[in-house]
Amino acid sequence: MKAYKQKIIIDSSVHFGKPCIAGTRIPVENILELVRDGISFSDIKKNYYPDIEIEDIKACIEYAMDIITSEEIHVEAVK
Repeated sequence: MKAYKQKIIIDSSVHFGKPCIAGTRIPVENILELVRDGISFSDIKKNYYPDIEIEDIKACIEYAMDIITSEEIHVEAVK
């Protein structure tokens, strides 16, 4: 089992089923936006979400990577 599966949950009663950090209502998407904006893991924890761990942030990234690597891509030939 992948490590993030204990850290990331999908519950239809929390944020309409969007993936969240387990034990919180913090969507993975929110964490990924902060990482995208170049905010360090320690600053995310200190300034935005003090109740999460650095491992939770890493789990969000691992979750996103797993989604991308398992995604099927269909390319149409350009005529």
